[in-house]
Amino acid sequence: MKEPDVREWHQGEFTISTDRGRLDIETIHRFLSTDSYWAQGRLVATVQLSVDNSFPFGLYRDNQQIGFARVVTDYATFAWVADVFVLPEYRGRGLSKWLMEVILAHPDLQRFRRWVLATKDAHTLYKRFGFIPLHKPERWMERPDPSMQESPDYWKSEEADNPREVTQ
Repeated sequence: MKEPDVREWHQGEFTISTDRGRLDIETIHRFLSTDSYWAQGRLVATVQLSVDNSFPFGLYRDNQQIGFARVVTDYATFAWVADVFVLPEYRGRGLSKWLMEVILAHPDLQRFRRWVLATKDAHTLYKRFGFIPLHKPERWMERPDPSMQESPDYWKSEEADNPREVTQ
């Protein structure tokens, strides 16, 4: 698969670009590893590798990166939207909606059988774009890496989130 052509979209002072050369890996890493709930502790090398092996979308105000998303895809049947964020000081301006509109309308990301994503708190945002709970969640499985260096909140023990009554 050849790399998709670089594209840009403009809305006032904001730009979305697929130009890998514009990405600020330091900003992306800082947000993911310290501010996100899903990638706490992610190494900068892991961030770089994940960007290198997916289709990234940078969100900018002038030349400053203020948001990001990436799509993991085979460009034929499946797409997974990952690592979506807008820096807190730029939220509430419709930028995450615009970012999702651009991603879902991109000509190289069409006619997939399935798009997926995971979210803890943005269900309303994604629902407006047609995302629904897994149709058959009992068919999905996952395999966590026991040596994972990250500490995303969803790998915490269920007992910490849902304490059970202990009987003797």
